[in-house]
Amino acid sequence: MTHLHNDNNSEEDMIMAVKKMWGGRFTAVSPEFAQEFGASISFDQVMAAEDIEGSIAHVTMLGTTGILPQADADKIKAGLLEIQSELAAGKLEFDVANEDIHMNIEAILTAKIGPVAGKLHTARSRNDQVATDFHLWVTHRLPEVTAAISKLQAVLVQLAEANVETILPGTTHLQHAQPISLGHYFMSYYSMLQRDKERFQFNQQHASISPLGAAALAGTTFPIDRQQTADLLHFNSVYTNSLDAVSDRDFAVEYLSNAALLMMHLSRLSEELIIWASFEYQYVELDDAYSTGSSIMPQKKNADYAELIRGKVGRVYGDLTSLLTVMKGLPLAYNKDMQEDKEGVFDATTTIMGSLHVMTGMMSTLHIKQDNMAAAVQNDFSNATELADYLATKGLPFRQAHAVVGQLVLTGIKTHTPLQDMPLTQLQAASDLIEADVYKDLDPVVAVARRTSFGGTGFDSVRAQIALAQKQLEED
Repeated sequence: MTHLHNDNNSEEDMIMAVKKMWGGRFTAVSPEFAQEFGASISFDQVMAAEDIEGSIAHVTMLGTTGILPQADADKIKAGLLEIQSELAAGKLEFDVANEDIHMNIEAILTAKIGPVAGKLHTARSRNDQVATDFHLWVTHRLPEVTAAISKLQAVLVQLAEANVETILPGTTHLQHAQPISLGHYFMSYYSMLQRDKERFQFNQQHASISPLGAAALAGTTFPIDRQQTADLLHFNSVYTNSLDAVSDRDFAVEYLSNAALLMMHLSRLSEELIIWASFEYQYVELDDAYSTGSSIMPQKKNADYAELIRGKVGRVYGDLTSLLTVMKGLPLAYNKDMQEDKEGVFDATTTIMGSLHVMTGMMSTLHIKQDNMAAAVQNDFSNATELADYLATKGLPFRQAHAVVGQLVLTGIKTHTPLQDMPLTQLQAASDLIEADVYKDLDPVVAVARRTSFGGTGFDSVRAQIALAQKQLEED
């Protein structure tokens, strides 16, 4: 259906236009479908608490600076505090006709205390108001995200501590490479999550900057105190440029970038759990609480929760790409495009928090089949590097040692004989440097224990990693 613009607007249309808080110079209103298209209240209402918080700080400053009579400031603040209580009790209702959370709160305030509510917007624009709300929302969520990461890290450390001497095949290219400690494996994911946590912690540096007082784009003629509002809102600093203050969304892009990296790491862990829980591997079994069955195959136990985490990475990648695209090429200062900056951040937060909670539960109930892991390193020639290193310590250049061991592995594959089961005479036929002590080095447990280099899979090295991690978690 085509809607045509009508220059001969009705008197009713003109009255409705004036009712908009910004509608003084307008003589027509948008059709209902267009108003719904332009409104953001359907999603930005999640920032209601932050919007009220920002307004309380703003009107407090208006009163203390004398921009508003103290009596007016007190009345507005009392109304906002009442609305804050109603929000906490779940009693507020929002109207799409008021477009966004800012206009909705102001409309509710006006209904509650009368025209004096209009003074709240003195020395303020929706541009710096929405930026303030968004900054506050992100600063409030960052500690929640880092706390959830720490909980998962704590579970990984517990698993590592319990499995320092549990041996499994380490892989490259998904092929057996060298035996490693399972504790070492868990600590690798701890380290990834530590970097994720540190990125989110640094994100606070750019999120905790106050844009309030930048107004539309150029500041204001009123003698406002931006530092006071920043202090009231617990921001660490204040934007030094009003254009930048209302147009900056770098902190949100950083947040989504951090979220994307976090989900990528959770996806890698999910993938390995899915593989390890398969019939072919049988390294682990997921708890029934974190598995699902089949509607047709009674025997099935599916790693659906791990698969969901793996799949939800795409949502967060999309959220990041969306915001980067929205911001690309935007001229200064505020543009309506930037209304599209929030939904992705809200969605990503829901996704990463849910994924972290599920992964924490999944890992804390994980059943590890240690015997199957140990058996997997017995006949896989993953101790070949140990034999090459052994020859190198005897003086043979490593490249020559590599060739010698490669020939022995080829023979072993053809005869189905692991290196540790080959007679000493056969080994010595390949190199007269080999002596009887070689069999100790070829034991997978010894092979792991001997890798004592800093950060290596040796048992003492893994315990050192665990001790460092426990200290980091205590400090957090």
